[in-house]
Amino acid sequence: MSPRQALAYLALVFAATLLLHSGLLRLPYFWDEAGYYIPAARDFFLHGQLIPTSTLTNAHPPLPAVYLAVAWKLFGYSPLVTRTAMLLAAAVALLAVFAISCKLQNSTVAWGTVACTALYPIWFAQSSMAHADLLATCFVLWALWGYFERRLALAAVLFGFAALSKETAILWPIVLLAYELAASRSWTAAWLLAPVLPLATWFGYHRWRTGYVFGNPGFVRYNVSLAHEPVRVAIALLHRLWHLFGHMNLFVLTGLAVVSMFAVAQRGRHRIEIRYQLVIGLLVAANWLAFSFVGGALLTRYLLPCYPLIILIFVSTLWRRWRLWPVAVAAVLIAFEFALVRGPAYRYAPEDNLAYADYVRLHQAAVAFVEQHLPHSEVLSAWPGTDELAKPWLGYTATAVPTVAIEDFSPDQILVAAQEATRYDAAFVFSTKYDPGPGPLAHLQFWRRSDEKYFGFHDDLSPEAIAKLLGGNIVWQQRRGPLWAAVIVFPRAMVG
Repeated sequence: MSPRQALAYLALVFAATLLLHSGLLRLPYFWDEAGYYIPAARDFFLHGQLIPTSTLTNAHPPLPAVYLAVAWKLFGYSPLVTRTAMLLAAAVALLAVFAISCKLQNSTVAWGTVACTALYPIWFAQSSMAHADLLATCFVLWALWGYFERRLALAAVLFGFAALSKETAILWPIVLLAYELAASRSWTAAWLLAPVLPLATWFGYHRWRTGYVFGNPGFVRYNVSLAHEPVRVAIALLHRLWHLFGHMNLFVLTGLAVVSMFAVAQRGRHRIEIRYQLVIGLLVAANWLAFSFVGGALLTRYLLPCYPLIILIFVSTLWRRWRLWPVAVAAVLIAFEFALVRGPAYRYAPEDNLAYADYVRLHQAAVAFVEQHLPHSEVLSAWPGTDELAKPWLGYTATAVPTVAIEDFSPDQILVAAQEATRYDAAFVFSTKYDPGPGPLAHLQFWRRSDEKYFGFHDDLSPEAIAKLLGGNIVWQQRRGPLWAAVIVFPRAMVG
């Protein structure tokens, strides 16, 4: 692929990506965007701070913040600029998917892989979101292309940028180095050690400035220390296996690929070389194991670089085994589109599909109601609602609204709030989890208890129950599927 072809492909993919995401580009920031990544980028944008001060530092490397700050400097601070910048990174990452697919198979399979990757709900949702995982994925995939091309110095540089985007990306060159050593490759494989240096430098700088190497103690405890309990690891391994091969209708592609293995290969269609399949298998397995042992929340975006590789192997299998393989790919795209707009019948993070957009729009409407009708009230809420009300630069409100914070809307927390009723005049309550109702494992009490103990699941009270316990009246309420939001006022409130 020549530079001119690469630019043409990039322009095509970026234009298509922008068009598909056009209705999402002005959405305010969601969850971890609002909680960490946007505040961190804003601190660098306004004050040149590599370590954020407007939010708790967790030692994430600074490259995503620098990237967004540059975009804001050039085009202005807004969600539109943020999401467009992230879509550009997603398009560059999809170009890497195309390049890898062409290297390992052919351009026909490459286009099928790019289409399936772009429309896979987790990839689609993350493409416009200001998380570090997408930028790290972009560098990881291009570094992997450099590795397959045996341009190890280039791969090392790109893996270094990946590690400076998200620290966990350092796993990729380490796994490749182990493979190279096991395969008795040349000494040039030592290049794959190089990405450790910039990441170690960053952690050293963070230790010097904050006293902590890996972020505040609470962050380390939640994401590392507590994650090592044997029962938690065993359950996480099962969750992660499903995330890699079944979640968001990925089981359709997985199942078709498995079934196709019983068909005779088409004449002249060769498989991806075993050595390349082995490398991909090792990388996916390493991520499966690593993110079962670390990371308090089982967020699928941690596995984002794995999805294009899994899709490539499966699409290549369909192409090799079935003459009418485009029909199978079309069925997969339909399944992905369905999962994108209507998720599975079990709990999952809203950021895995367009549920996050429903969440944001609900919160936009609720905060707008508070701003218009309760301008002088102190509002009870839980994070991220408290930040949405108190920080206008997140895009929800034009003026800051004073807040009183509780952890969530579980019965225990509402009872705590009831004991401090004089501190607030209204409440902004909402579903903190995407819960479509009892899933296939809901009847297993062990599974439910483990989700509550290890992964933070809880049941929110309904708006009606919250209003009754707190002695207030619901004055605004909306639902979007299982998601809901409501505003409750109390007799002491001044409603405008």
